Amino acid sequence: MAFDSFSDWIEHLDREGELRRISYPVATELEMTEIADREMKKPGGGQALLFEKPTVNGVISQFPVAINTLGSWKRMAMSMNALRVDNVAAELGGLMKAKPPSSIKEAMKLLGLALDLRHAKPRRVKTGPCKDVIHRFDAPASRTEPWPDAPNWQRPESLNRQPPTLLDLPILRCWPLDGGRFMTLPCVVTRDPDTGDRNLGMYRIQIYDDRTTGVHWQLQKVAARHGRRYYETGKRMPVALFLGGDPMYPFAATAPLPDGLDEFLLAGYLRKKAVDLVQCETNDLEVPANADFVIEGYVDPIEPLRMEGPFGDHTGYYTLPEPYPVFHITAITHRRHAIYPATIVGIPPMEDFYIGAASVKLFLPIFQMNFPEIVDIALPAEGTFHNLVFVSIRKTYPYQACKIMHGLWGMGQMMFTKYIVVVDHDVNVHKTSEVLFHLFADTDPQRDSLFTRGPSDVLDHATNEIGVGSKMGFDATRKLLGEGFKRSWPPLIRMDPEVKAKVDQQSL
Repeated sequence: MAFDSFSDWIEHLDREGELRRISYPVATELEMTEIADREMKKPGGGQALLFEKPTVNGVISQFPVAINTLGSWKRMAMSMNALRVDNVAAELGGLMKAKPPSSIKEAMKLLGLALDLRHAKPRRVKTGPCKDVIHRFDAPASRTEPWPDAPNWQRPESLNRQPPTLLDLPILRCWPLDGGRFMTLPCVVTRDPDTGDRNLGMYRIQIYDDRTTGVHWQLQKVAARHGRRYYETGKRMPVALFLGGDPMYPFAATAPLPDGLDEFLLAGYLRKKAVDLVQCETNDLEVPANADFVIEGYVDPIEPLRMEGPFGDHTGYYTLPEPYPVFHITAITHRRHAIYPATIVGIPPMEDFYIGAASVKLFLPIFQMNFPEIVDIALPAEGTFHNLVFVSIRKTYPYQACKIMHGLWGMGQMMFTKYIVVVDHDVNVHKTSEVLFHLFADTDPQRDSLFTRGPSDVLDHATNEIGVGSKMGFDATRKLLGEGFKRSWPPLIRMDPEVKAKVDQQSL
């Protein structure tokens, strides 16, 4: 089933015993982060949290705050209406195998076709609950009213309630050295001015005042590419961001889809229902009709960039201030009973580990279609997403591990990976201790290390220059003669299966 609202998702978590309600006032400044961080560090990711009385500068907000709603394997599967994320990946892989592609480009095209065949494309509707309350900053008066055909129980308690500005929303200041309050789970919509292709991404948003923010789209992101084209033409760039709605929206926004493939198509596939889109009030971008909050505006290419940050990031370190575009707010719309979704990032494990790891599981079949020897891929939490990748392969020829390293570094956001460790097919890449054993036992440092250079994550504080750095691969597979290995490879110590079975029976 699809979740028609973020409230539906929260109620579902509550029924399943996956939600902890916090009914006392909690400050959105630092306190909420400390509570959420302790919860996320619990075994298995802890529970989702609903702060019913968040305070902003000491004043209780009208909007509850939900954190860690996707922060476990169980909740990730629940958000996809599945028992396990692996089941969803297997289904998607089955669709893709209908016609094996001959190239990466063809595989991505086939992915779009597979998604489109299973569920209709996003559909345009006239209005929706995301417009229950409309605050246009360029209009003499804002309006607060129920959307058409809403039943009486959905009507607002007060038509005279002042619509919020950015300063009224329960936006978190997460860490002590943060440069201000940041939206941490915004789905940002932009459009290619040349092709008209829509992109849904996730970029942190720093609040400057009631009408302006910084938008942190990094150098290699699709929205940044769209922005460069607007800067070349000198035209204002329409931007919209939304929060809430179906939990598959933020997942789709962070998924490593190729440029030009609509993320709403993936969201529709995963929620098993097409996404209803409604046009914004002050620009022609489209957002989900069932979102909780929509913030509309523009980036002006003739305006100087503004320093954004610092921000305590998923790397476990603060991202230091850098110049980024200014996002000017022209309207805020929201549901009457909206819930503000947020997350926190920092030293892992955090909620984002499960989101990123689920993406890897989901897109593993696509990697395997291009590299059939790949058995499994894992991104350990300690690697803070893509800094460290473990890959297991069925090795059949010399230097096959090196081929996999180069291939992965050339695929989308895998270009940010600093370290790749390739192991044999019988190594469980989801057990870090097992991978490390083979890394240290099965390698010669000089022979089995590969250095190269390429793009790096702009959030990486360790590189000499922003956005470029070195990479290292380790071939921890069994060595073949063609790889310069002239000795006999010894067998791994394993107990006789019959003895193990006998001892198992004796221990019953």
